[in-house]
Parts: sequence; C-alpha cells; structure tokens
Amino acid sequence: MKKSLLTISAFLLISISNFAQKPQKLTSNEIYEKIQKLNFLGTALYIAAHPDDENTRLIAYLANTIKARTGYLSLTRGDGGQNLIGSEIRELLGVIRTQELLAARNVDGGEQFFTRANDFGYSKHPDETLEIWNKEKVLSDVVWAIRTFKPDVIINRFNHETPGTTHGHHTSSAMLSVEAFELANDSTQFTPQLKNTSIWQPKRLFYNTSSWFYKDNAAFEAASKDLIKFDIGEYYPQKGLSNNELASIASSQHLSQGFGRESTRGSQNEYLKFLKGDSLQDKKDIFSGINTTWNRINGGGKIGDILYDIEENFDFRNPSKHIAKLVEAYQKIELLEDEHWKNLKKKQILEIIEACAGLYLEASAESNKGTPNSNIKVDFEVLNRSNVSMTLASITSTINGETFVKQQTITNNQEINFTQNIKLSVDEYSDPYWLRKPAKLGMYTVDDPLLIGKPETPSPAKIDFNLVIGNIPITFTKNIVRKYAESDKGEIYEPFEILPLITTKLEDKVFIFSNEKEKKVSVTVKAGANFISGKVTLKLPENWQVSPNEIAFNIEQKNDEETVEFMVSPPREASVGKMEVIASYNGKEYTKELFEINYSHIPKQRILLNSEAKVVRLNIKKTGDKIGYIKGAGDAVPESLRQIGYTVDEINPADINEDNLKSYDAIVLGIRAYNVVKELKFKQKYLLEYVEKGGNMIVQYNTNRGVDVGSPYKLSLSRDRVTDEFADVTILDSNHQLLNYPNKITDEDFKDWVQERGLYFPNAWDPNFTPLLSMYDKGELPKNGSLLIAKYGKGNYIYTGLSFFRELPAGVSGAYKLFANMLSVKSR
Repeated sequence: MKKSLLTISAFLLISISNFAQKPQKLTSNEIYEKIQKLNFLGTALYIAAHPDDENTRLIAYLANTIKARTGYLSLTRGDGGQNLIGSEIRELLGVIRTQELLAARNVDGGEQFFTRANDFGYSKHPDETLEIWNKEKVLSDVVWAIRTFKPDVIINRFNHETPGTTHGHHTSSAMLSVEAFELANDSTQFTPQLKNTSIWQPKRLFYNTSSWFYKDNAAFEAASKDLIKFDIGEYYPQKGLSNNELASIASSQHLSQGFGRESTRGSQNEYLKFLKGDSLQDKKDIFSGINTTWNRINGGGKIGDILYDIEENFDFRNPSKHIAKLVEAYQKIELLEDEHWKNLKKKQILEIIEACAGLYLEASAESNKGTPNSNIKVDFEVLNRSNVSMTLASITSTINGETFVKQQTITNNQEINFTQNIKLSVDEYSDPYWLRKPAKLGMYTVDDPLLIGKPETPSPAKIDFNLVIGNIPITFTKNIVRKYAESDKGEIYEPFEILPLITTKLEDKVFIFSNEKEKKVSVTVKAGANFISGKVTLKLPENWQVSPNEIAFNIEQKNDEETVEFMVSPPREASVGKMEVIASYNGKEYTKELFEINYSHIPKQRILLNSEAKVVRLNIKKTGDKIGYIKGAGDAVPESLRQIGYTVDEINPADINEDNLKSYDAIVLGIRAYNVVKELKFKQKYLLEYVEKGGNMIVQYNTNRGVDVGSPYKLSLSRDRVTDEFADVTILDSNHQLLNYPNKITDEDFKDWVQERGLYFPNAWDPNFTPLLSMYDKGELPKNGSLLIAKYGKGNYIYTGLSFFRELPAGVSGAYKLFANMLSVKSR
C-alpha cells in the first residue's frame, strides 16, 4: 500500500512540475469532476498570512467533496522566511513560495490569491504588523479579494481575538478578514475598486480551529461542543486517493520550507467556529441555506436543466457525445446578465468542451523568450480527436491583433500544423509584477489595480484559437509556450516570456573593501538578439572611483554573453552606498539583471531586478585565512566571507574524517545544518575532536524541533528571537577576546541591521558557555543566548542565533566585524 501511494505521489509531482505550462489532458473522471464543479454555484475563501499557513485538508475537502470553488488568500508571499532548498531569500524566495502555493492548489483543487503585503519577517504583535504593512492598503486588498472572488463563506485560519499569542501576521490576517467581512458590501468604502468590480456580502465567516490552539485536550473538548464538526477524511475512488492523502501531497509542495511529509489516511475531523453572518441550518454543511444551484442566477435554470442531465448521464467511455449539449449551455451562459457568473462559468465550460472533444491547441515558440517588438517563430498544432464537426475559423495573436489561418475544417485525428512569425508588439516584460517597482519594508508597489491579488503576471503572449463547433463560434485562448525534447529527459515545457534586449549581471551583490586597495568588478552583459553592441558604465557613490569610465561590448549571437571588467577604488573613510550598472544601446539604457530559478517541483522562473550591488568601505581586521564551511539549508555566507579575503572551502559532510579538518583555521556550519544534513550526527565526533585539539567551530542557528546541535555541553534551543532589527544590544562581557580581537565591537556595530537581530536563541546552557550579548524586543525580558562561546579542550565552540545569513549578504559592516572576530578566536 505504501509503495503504491508513493508511486501515485511521484506521478502527481511530475505533473505538478509542468503546471502552468504543459497542456492539461483530462481523463474522463477528471472531466466528470469538472462538470460537478460547474454545477455547484457556491464559493469559499480561506484566509491566512503566509504560504504553508493554509489547511490543505479543508481546502481539498471543499474543492473535491463539496465541489465548491475554493480560494486561498495568503496575505504575503513568504518573502521573509528561510529557504531549505537553496540560497534565495527575500524577493527571490517570495517567487519560489508563490509557485509552491500554485503547485499545492493544482493538487488540492483550490485557487490562489495574495495582497500587496510584504513579509518583513517575524512579528510578535499585530499592532507592529499592521503599522509596517500599512493596514489601510492591506485591508483594501482583502476587500478587493472578497469583492472579486465573491465567496459565500470565508474561513480564517487564525483567531482574531488573541493578539500577541502567535505570529503578528497570523492574527492580523484574521483581524483584517473580520473587518473586511462587512466593508466589502459597503459602497462608501474603497470606492475606486467599484470601477472594476461590485460590492459583495459573504453569508458567513468562520474560524478554522483545532486542539492545537488550546492549552490542552480538556480545554479543547469543552470548547468543541459549540463548534461545527465534520469528517474530511473522505476517499475519492475516481482519484484513487483519500482527501487526506491529496492534502498531504499538496502541502508537500512547500519544499523550500521543509514541508515534505508522509501522506495520511482515514477519518479526521475539522472544526469551525461560527463568527458572523447567517446562522447555520445544518452544522455539517457550511453552505446550508445558500442556493448553490443554477437557479441562484437569473436565467440559470435552463442552463442547469442541460448540465444536470449531462452530469446524471455522463458517458465516461465517450465524453464527446455531450459536446452538442455543452455548446448549447455555453450559448445560454453567454447571455447571462450577471457578469461575474457569466465569466466564471464560461471559463469552466470551455475547459470541459475542449476536454470532451480531445482538442489539442498549442502555440510553441522556437525560444523560451523574446524581446519587445521583435519577431518570433511559433509552431502551431491544432487537433480534434472526436467525431464532432468543427472548423478552425482563424487564429489571432492577442499581442498585436494579427489574424491568420482562416476556415479550415478540423477532421477527426487529422493534425493541422503550420509555422507563423509573430511580432511582439508590447512594451512590458513578463517579470513578476509586484517586483517592478521598489518595495517598502511592509508593502509592495503595484500601480495597476487589476493586477492586485493575482498570483503571477498574466502572460502578455497569448493566442486565440477561434473555432466553430455546431455553427457556434467558440474561442479558446492559450499562452505561447516553449516545447522541446531532450534525449535524457523527454518532452519539456517552459513558459515563454518577454524580457529586455540587454541584461547585465554583477559577479557579487555586495562588495566589501576592507582597505584602500582597488578591486576588480566584473559585469556580464547578455544579449536578447543578434548583433548587439553598446557601452557599459558603473554609477558609484560620491568619492568612489572607477576605471575606465565606460567599456564597449559587441555580442553577435542571441543569448550570448560578454564580460567586461572595471577597477573600483573606495574612499579612505568608511562609506556605504550603491553601485549601479547601466548598459546603453541605440540611445536606450538597460538597467536590469535577469535571475533564473529552476527547481524540479515548480516551473522555471525568470525575475528582473535592478542590476546593482552594495559597496561597503569598512575598516576590518582578520586573522587566519582558510575556512571550512558545511552548508545547511542554503545561504550566501561563504561568498560573503570571501569578500573580506578568506579562502572558503565548502565541505561535503560525507567527506569529513579525523584528518581532513586539520588544515582549517575555523569550521563554520551553515544555517539549519543540523536540521537538514542528516549525516552530521555521524560526523559530530570528528567535529568535536577538531575543536578539542585547538580548532574553532561556529554553529549558526537551527530550529528547535527535536534537533541535537552536537554541543560538547548542555545547550537548549528555544523559539526565542528578537525581531526588531533596531533593538538595543547590551554587551555582557566587554573584556572578552571575541568582542575585542581583532576588531573592537561597540554599539555602532549593531546599527543598520536588516529584518531581525536573530532567531531560535538558546534559553538554557551549561556554565562552560559564556553569553556575550543581551537584547530584547519591546515589552519583553532580555534574551542573552544570541551569541555563546565555550572552551572545549584547546579550542572553542561558538553557537549563534544572530542572523548573519541576512546581514552579511546585505553588507552590514558590523556583522562582518563580529563574524571576523568569531573566526579569529582560536588565534589568541
């Protein structure tokens, strides 16, 4: 049974990796489920704060058992978290987590939405959260989501009545939902939205609670008598999976957060607390008393007569027999006066008609990207795998309105293939819309109100396939994709994207100058077309020097690169600023860098950010040279240490033995190393032996969930953290060598930190440890476990929860000085 489930899961994961690119090929069972959903006119919206907050069991149950249109509104994209699968953080991590949410929804059947809120990191109270987020704007986005999605029921993941007991983002998501419940139906609130949508009053608001939110089982059992309870453990024979198995696979898409997990089966209860709205008539049906039939729409009754009959008598062996009736229902949907239901049901029924006919409609470009106003070659494939008579009336490019291929009969299983050149007459790119303008600490900037809430940027490169089925014109719209094959991978689909003609890339994102010596700065220029030549310049802060002032480049082939090298000299005094790259061609300036994210569980992503780096002139001293680094969950600390002159070797844990650590001046373990590198528990004896013989070992933060960090003395990790990056820091032992050699550490070194001070500090330790720093968030007691050092044998064991993995890539000078001191301890 377990082997069988793993096989099913693997198949689903392979399908998910191509989601949003590869054409759907629905089975008869899947078509039938689509018809069931078409015939259920009820909508549910689940609201929480982050990717992974959502209850996939409940979302899957609503979408697959109830057949409701179900959405998840995540107020943030999870940009402020950590990354277990790579080194991407902040904006790039937000892109990964966005795609992981879309992958999860592709499994559990839900839809995905967001607000403009920026996940700025852990917050201990909603007062802080809503001040940083800009409460009015995020509330506006929640109202917008309700007005456009038009849910009958809303379900909050968190309790709005318990501020300060959990993550401030969590409580804020519930508080905003409760407030938006009535505001969405008030035409005097957020009136600019009403140009593009209409007011809406949800019928009911719930809080999805569980025993986890109560102090003990007894308290939960007492409270549960007044809760709505229903079993969500249903088995779906048509899928070969239970609801819990489906939900487990969905939540396992959050790989960047380490959410891969075993599937579960069997009966399981979910609990809802009624908060607002119409009273519930049936406590096992959250839609009870709400008309979820076609009769809820004026003119919908006749549509229902057709579609309920198809559902009742669906032919699993020959779904194409229903096309004529589906087309008849489509005509009637087109006549509906209610624009919301018309657009929604039109989209759903078109998908069903396409699947019943076995239609294959594809536009594949010769490349996965193009540039504005260039021409691309597109291969078209049109195939009708049914006996239903239909005609390809025309194909229209939505990019420029050009129409071609007119009046061709599409006979059963006879392909129509042709190639067409299409001009990309657009000025905007395919990059994530929320990253196009500089963000504030708590909010992303989005100028187009129609983009707010969308999970990703709609493709600007679309094709309309205009067909005639049974004398009725029907249009199917498809994104242009890139399809190709590799001998060792088979058929591969990628999104087609429109990107700048020129992008540039700096070798590093932070350049640290520890003295007055000049540094070489390499800039890679990439061309999006043939025969591109121009000039590259660097824009630097005042008192910084660059030589030469500009460098010419000449690239003959599309997608080729050329690297140019500048010499940058810092000022004598300490200085922090920004270095920007500007490439000029034909009188136009190009200032973007292209980032590519490529993981197997999500579609390939391309992100455009400003081509720039932080430059820091600091007075820093260091001793030692050779550092061994054992990577954990992924960070950029090794690159940062190289910036200040260290030689850093990344050590494979499997290679650790009693001899090969001797050559290193220090061994550093990356963030969450003991959480994610299982082999470390077998290698810890060698690491401690290295320390005992005089080595210096630095362990960066790990989460406290059942982890042993291999300390030579008792060390208990907690969930203690200091989230305020501006929190006062008290030096506990001003004479300790770590705070004095080779750099004197003072209060000045804790200025300009980003996002937080640190996290998962130890809260109990052996007397052999010396705590060096104390800090706390407003209203809390001091926390002294952020930086601990203990002598062990002839060497030193250092544990730190300070967020160096954020501070070093951000170029925080004080963090560099402190880390250099930690690396230098054993030299004294």
